[in-house]
Amino acid sequence: MSSLLLGHIVDALGGSLEGGARETVIARIAPLEVAGPGDLSFLSNPRYQQQLAASRAACVIVAPAMRDAALARGACIVADNPYVYFARATQLWRQRNTPARSSGVHPSAVVDPSALVHPSATIGPLCVIERGASVGADTVLKSRVTVGEGCSIGARCIVHAGVVIGADGFGFAPENGQWVKIEQLGAVRIGDDVEIGANTCIDRGALQDTVIEDGVKLDNLIQIGHNVRIGKHSAMAGCVGVAGSATIGAHCTVGGGAIVLGHLELADNVHISAATVVTRSLTRPGQYTGMFPIDDNARWEKNAATLKQLHSLRERIKALELALKAA
Repeated sequence: MSSLLLGHIVDALGGSLEGGARETVIARIAPLEVAGPGDLSFLSNPRYQQQLAASRAACVIVAPAMRDAALARGACIVADNPYVYFARATQLWRQRNTPARSSGVHPSAVVDPSALVHPSATIGPLCVIERGASVGADTVLKSRVTVGEGCSIGARCIVHAGVVIGADGFGFAPENGQWVKIEQLGAVRIGDDVEIGANTCIDRGALQDTVIEDGVKLDNLIQIGHNVRIGKHSAMAGCVGVAGSATIGAHCTVGGGAIVLGHLELADNVHISAATVVTRSLTRPGQYTGMFPIDDNARWEKNAATLKQLHSLRERIKALELALKAA
């Protein structure tokens, strides 16, 4: 791994270098608690100010409000948004230390003659691009990605290993104790600048397309059901499940392991906590949580038993209130 000078980082990314020399050599980017004299670190939350004071990092990226505290320990780069600055620094580091990516289709990939793959796209080992599918400019498909028939991926997307785009949605009609398959006649349309984590599955629509809009970020092991629509720049953490025909607005976040039931609508700027099960549409922006806190098993069972009695307790309270009013 090659190093960078602090001056080079500031020239490329902006910010104000204070209390340090531009010629300082940075060997790596590291967390505050383990950073050493050759490392660049960052502080994005004032709660970790104690770690800042104890850090041995050569330089720390901080917000203007933390400038004086950072200078008390050594060099700092002052930036309006330290976390975003850190993200840009990791990109700069990757560009410096990773060989230039060569576009094209790996010899082991299988691309249908009718599929459209932009010349600047990269199709990795063992990928499958089926009939009528398309992959946009500068998009990268890592190994073993499958893009189903008629599905499209926009420009500058990153699709990690094992992703399946355009498998059949889970559609069956009951008849006499058996299931009759509903053919999934739609496709999947993915916008620009989308990133999809490893082994995530996005099902094709039944009649209309499943749609992932521009800038969406999906973590690993996510299931997106048929006819789901996810709005621009929304993000979902690992193991989220979104059932069929749900509509999720723009700039939403969904925490790990959360579930969104089918046919529900989430407004723009709705944020779902981890492990929450969304059972109704959410029409107003905000943070929503629906989980039963962990406890030792005996107390948890008692609380769960009490929870089952809430409805009857409510009715008893209403009856008592009526009786008091009548007295």
